[in-house]
Amino acid sequence: MLWAVFTLIAAAAQTARNAMQRELTATLGTVGATHVRFLFGFPFALVFLAGVLLTTGSVLPHPGLAFWPWVLAGAFTQIAATATMLSVMGQRSFVVSYAFIKTEPVSVALFGLIFLGDKITPLSGAAIIIATIGVIVISLKQGASEVSTTRSTIIGLFSGALFAMSAIGFRGAILALQHPDFVLAATFTLTVGLVLQSILLSAYLALREPGVLQEIARAWRPSLFAGFMGALASQFWFLAFAIATAASVRTLALVEVLFAQAISKFIFKQPTTAREGVGIVLVVIGVALLVWAH
Repeated sequence: MLWAVFTLIAAAAQTARNAMQRELTATLGTVGATHVRFLFGFPFALVFLAGVLLTTGSVLPHPGLAFWPWVLAGAFTQIAATATMLSVMGQRSFVVSYAFIKTEPVSVALFGLIFLGDKITPLSGAAIIIATIGVIVISLKQGASEVSTTRSTIIGLFSGALFAMSAIGFRGAILALQHPDFVLAATFTLTVGLVLQSILLSAYLALREPGVLQEIARAWRPSLFAGFMGALASQFWFLAFAIATAASVRTLALVEVLFAQAISKFIFKQPTTAREGVGIVLVVIGVALLVWAH
């Protein structure tokens, strides 16, 4: 059950990181706040990797060609997933945004049906229906324009799908290393992913929005915290992915919804309506049933 401990630590750290990134969006914009988790996270990943190498006396893995498509897929989809997540958080409350994102196992089932011809069992079908109803209930935001509500719902669901692709990509990269030490395999994959993401987004901002890089530098204190929590969360996500299926990890990761609820209420002072509460419960039940069915 070591993977469960890793997952709980990752979920707590990720919730804290998302809360900080949400606050940074106001000053850095969506792309800038997205970049913070990678730019300020990869130095900590290097420290983690150095620590593992020194502790175990191992040498760096030598990834084969199979490693790179997986890690690139994970890196690119995680960037897009983070950006879309922050966009939703700017339109909806923190906890409701989390409910959208936690539909990612539903996205995995649908992609399997459409692209791979995977069969959906009656239990899986019921789970998808329950989770979908939950999302619809949440999206019925009183007082919001129909366009704004529909747009945030679509972006939120898309974000969950991208996070699902990212989880699959990074787990595939870890397994492709075929390294006997799962801790080193996970930490090496994390470091490579964060370095690639940092280079890509830094180049993009330097070319398109150089002023954002200056804003990030000025906001280094909160950015450093967000980067550390992001690297810490990713480290434990990857450790969990190395020894358990992505489905098992993402099921237990639903505790993030509870963490997000607490942050939304006590830090952001955002009350959750009764209707949103019912929707969140339905989403959690639906996603849990879906993963259980597999």
